[in-house]
Amino acid sequence: MDIQSYLSKRAKEIADLFYQSVHAIDSSVYSPELKDAWAPTPVNYERWIKRLNEKKPFLAVIENRVAGFIELEADGHIDCVYTHPDFQGKGVASTLYEHLLKEAKSKNINRLYVEASLIARSFFEHRGFSVIKQSKVQRSGIYLVNFLMEKHLSPNNQI
Repeated sequence: MDIQSYLSKRAKEIADLFYQSVHAIDSSVYSPELKDAWAPTPVNYERWIKRLNEKKPFLAVIENRVAGFIELEADGHIDCVYTHPDFQGKGVASTLYEHLLKEAKSKNINRLYVEASLIARSFFEHRGFSVIKQSKVQRSGIYLVNFLMEKHLSPNNQI
């Protein structure tokens, strides 16, 4: 697995990865209606290209395929963490998160925070994040539950 900086030529692949990872979630966790609200059909590539050019996520690449991506904003916000269904359970998200921690340290970020989905909540809890509050976000008339979570890094950013 190779962690790379964002390349615009990967935008469509990343947008497809997002869509596929959301729609691969077990329907006992998220109904088809919830998944459609979260990741609508068809994929809006124009919106994704604009978004990715602004966010510039870190990419996990395996055999020249984007296996996952993670985004770190300057204020410590982790906006997206997604792994392609073909690569789930293989350490992709963990490796991306470790890379993000190194980046946070190099930028003297002392707090990381995320709005985690039901699925992502345990991933972040296992990495020392605490739930601050539960929220509901409306998308296309459907409410999705997420959890505002945070992790304070040590003052000298020893992670």
